[in-house]
Amino acid sequence: MKLRFSAPIAAVIALTLTACATSPTGRNQMLLYSDSQLSEMGDQAFSGMKEELKISNKSVQNSYVECVARAITAQVPSSVYSGQWEIVVFDDEQVNAFALPGGKIGVYTGLLNVAENQHQLAAVIGHEVGHVIAEHGNERMSQSTIINVGTQAVGQVLSANEVTQSAPIMAAIGLGVQVGVQLPFSRTHESEADLIGLQLMAESGFDPRQSVNLWQNMDAASSGDRPLELLSTHPAPQTRIEDLQANMSEAYATYQTTNYRPNCQ
Repeated sequence: MKLRFSAPIAAVIALTLTACATSPTGRNQMLLYSDSQLSEMGDQAFSGMKEELKISNKSVQNSYVECVARAITAQVPSSVYSGQWEIVVFDDEQVNAFALPGGKIGVYTGLLNVAENQHQLAAVIGHEVGHVIAEHGNERMSQSTIINVGTQAVGQVLSANEVTQSAPIMAAIGLGVQVGVQLPFSRTHESEADLIGLQLMAESGFDPRQSVNLWQNMDAASSGDRPLELLSTHPAPQTRIEDLQANMSEAYATYQTTNYRPNCQ
């Protein structure tokens, strides 16, 4: 029997042959979407969040976050984004922040209770901007597209061969993909963004050693309420700390040689 793929599947398979790229750390990537597509998605997502979430009206708080973010984004290559970054502080207890393609940064006020100083806040913002620099959003969307196509192809094979246990097999494939591919892939992104962010904060004049203090604070704030690292999209804080410390010498050398010293207190 000769398997015939549908036109959408054949199109994506063809794209994967020409969509290879390399991340800033030298890791191979598959990127199926254009920069303009990602920027448009980022704009739409950010607009929706500004409508749904309360925006902070505290001028001192907003100025503080913007000062740190502007220092970080000044080091972002123009090939990634050459415009003025839009920075919004959301009045929300989440201990989180994010950056989106198209020059968007969001910081939740809850983060400011854990990031104790400008250096620790820079570690978070640098990490989030690192995701944008490394095109992790594009990579995750591309991976999902390929997995969906692959799963559909397996389903076609099972159906064509009248496999009686096709439903359990497809369910097992889904779980295997999640644990074996998607979760480790997400952890790889997080670790990569940590290292890009470490270098970014050092280049911006923030003390990279404070990134370790940040994750110690994050660990304490979580009160140990975390899933097993194997089943988590994020590395455990101790893993992150060890990775940061392993790369600290280069980052600290950069920090010592840069002329920038932001004062965002």
